[in-house]
Amino acid sequence: MENSQQYLSGQLLIAMPGMKDPRFAKTVIYMCAHSADGAMGLVINKVLDSLSFPDLLEQLGLECSDVGERINVHFGGPVESGRGFILHSSDYAQDATLVVDGEVGLTATVDILKAIAAGNGPRRCFLALGYSGWGPGQLDQEIMRNGWLSVPPDEGLVFDPDLDSKWEKSMGKIGIDPRMLSDTVGHA
Repeated sequence: MENSQQYLSGQLLIAMPGMKDPRFAKTVIYMCAHSADGAMGLVINKVLDSLSFPDLLEQLGLECSDVGERINVHFGGPVESGRGFILHSSDYAQDATLVVDGEVGLTATVDILKAIAAGNGPRRCFLALGYSGWGPGQLDQEIMRNGWLSVPPDEGLVFDPDLDSKWEKSMGKIGIDPRMLSDTVGHA
């Protein structure tokens, strides 16, 4: 992949139906970074039932307004599962924010948690613990082995609270009925 246009930063990565790794079965991943050095993204359709946003704030010693009751904590991926990331609308930014594209930013500081807890955070956001990561060329190989599809995102799909339908909606965005897909690679 010589051309940076082929990199998937800012795209949605959709697990194919035959995904062998159970951690990624039927996942949709928002790709925060993808380059020759590797890739990083956040699963956007799996929630962690074991931890609530108010519980997390309490562990960090932060006060929580009633807005925090409506925020789920998501499984972002298996790498650094104790580290938090906020994927959010671009109306919020600080020096540490990675602006992925014009609509979405990524911030991983306590300051954004304080802003959200106080009701001053981004218009749309979700919190993920951990991330999905790939070494140099690893994601490209997985795509060539028919493990993933990519689709342009839209803010509605990225931040849709209906997690159960995100995978199907992502597939439908490119006109694919998941029941019609094969997980095997072949030749014509």
